[in-house]
Amino acid sequence: MNVRYVLAAFLALGVLIAAPWLGAGGWDEFVFWQLRVPRTLMAFLVGATMGLAGAVYQSLFANPLATPSTLGTTAGAALGALAALVIFGQRQLLGLPLAVLFAFVGALLVTVVVVAIALHGRARMNDVLLAGIAISLAAGALASGLQFTADLMSTFQAVRWSLGNLAQVGYQKVLILIPLAAVAGALMLAPLRALAALAAGEEQAFAQGVDVRRVRSITLGAGALGVGACVALCGPIAFVGLIVPHLVRLGLGASRRVLLPLSWLWGGAFLVVCDVVSRLAVAGREVPVGVITAGLGAPLLVWLIAHQNRRWQR
Repeated sequence: MNVRYVLAAFLALGVLIAAPWLGAGGWDEFVFWQLRVPRTLMAFLVGATMGLAGAVYQSLFANPLATPSTLGTTAGAALGALAALVIFGQRQLLGLPLAVLFAFVGALLVTVVVVAIALHGRARMNDVLLAGIAISLAAGALASGLQFTADLMSTFQAVRWSLGNLAQVGYQKVLILIPLAAVAGALMLAPLRALAALAAGEEQAFAQGVDVRRVRSITLGAGALGVGACVALCGPIAFVGLIVPHLVRLGLGASRRVLLPLSWLWGGAFLVVCDVVSRLAVAGREVPVGVITAGLGAPLLVWLIAHQNRRWQR
């Protein structure tokens, strides 16, 4: 096994272990075990799922700018959460806020529509991509209309949710996310060879015997399950699924056997680091983790594009 891959894995695991120990103040058992540890685990699970989904979507669409939000999953979740906040406020069901449950349902409903398009025999991946963008725009417009009619408190709650939030007390959300993220991850990692063939184009994949409709339906559905669960529990967190696969390609190569597993591992580590920064950036206050990922991700994306352009010019 390549030494670089082992070092990359140990680095990500080291970040996961060290993160709960970083923070202001002395040792406090409750703070460590009931606040920082579950928060770190949640950050790792969400980042890992987003990173893997980004790598899978980029392979599936043969598009380096494809992200988990490409299929409208994030927009559908945001619409569902906002609808719940406007209609029901802070009411709960089965111990979870209705906003979380509605966000999950919204994400899945949007993705069901896109997967139905993908199952159409004549639909190409570009058609699926355009359908996802169109649905995202429509869901965003509906969400804006709901926000316009909402009262000030509901609007504030919706805006706060939309910035991403990993803070929690205890392990309830972690235990909810673990099985969903595990199933989604396993389904996305299963068709490694098929995804490698699809990265070279649908015609090439079909010539190699890949069942394109089956592969794209399974991976799109699995990505929706994982990303929908993450967005429902923590809000939309941007750039993780876009940036992490590029970093893995840049440092370790584009082989799908390396790209997908390490995008999962590095995605988790990346969001854990962003969460630590969000806790420590401003003394006495916490910056939403979505602001940190966007602040780090946007310039990093510009640098990656410039780096790729220099390589192409050579």
